[in-house]
Amino acid sequence: MQIKIILHLIVFSTLITINNIRDVMAIEEPKFEVVRNFDAFELRKYPPLLIAEVTVSGDRGEASSAGFRKIADFIFGNNTGVGKQSKIDMTVPVVVEPIKIEMTAPVTIQASSNEKSWKVQFVMPSQFTLESLPKPNNEEVKIVVVPEKYYAVIKFSGFTGDESVAENTTYLKAWMARERLTAIGLPRLARYNPPWTLPFWRRNEIQIEVTP
Repeated sequence: MQIKIILHLIVFSTLITINNIRDVMAIEEPKFEVVRNFDAFELRKYPPLLIAEVTVSGDRGEASSAGFRKIADFIFGNNTGVGKQSKIDMTVPVVVEPIKIEMTAPVTIQASSNEKSWKVQFVMPSQFTLESLPKPNNEEVKIVVVPEKYYAVIKFSGFTGDESVAENTTYLKAWMARERLTAIGLPRLARYNPPWTLPFWRRNEIQIEVTP
């Protein structure tokens, strides 16, 4: 009996996930050009993009959740459009990027040194320009025009815990070394699916900005 219930739950979860994937496939993603690729690795050229971002502190999981909520609040209506609030279509992926701290003197050690700062970013739908995009009511949400950039990317499925992220980052850096690509940014995590998506259906990426 218990086995039958478990099998039914697995089938039900799979159906939900498949429907979810269909929905995600209809969601806009930023366009890019694949300059070079091998297996799970790609060198991509992204055009200028309009993004919404927030800066949050904590570990990556906490930062991702907190940042997602703030940007979701903006796109779901907490904004000022042309005389009214406007709902903005969701896009993927959600990007979590560590903030590089510049070296200063003197160096001080604080009690919160184990915490990091992160940028959580959504690319805005391509129908908008900086002028036409509704303005966030929350001052923490910033609208930024990102210039053309190149990213080295590794694609993987499954969970995005610290171990998996570190492992795939190592693989990506090794590929970059073989391809003689020079990093000019820190590794960032891009996720394409809601958290209830089954692990083997998930689309994840580690992206590192590189010189052209």
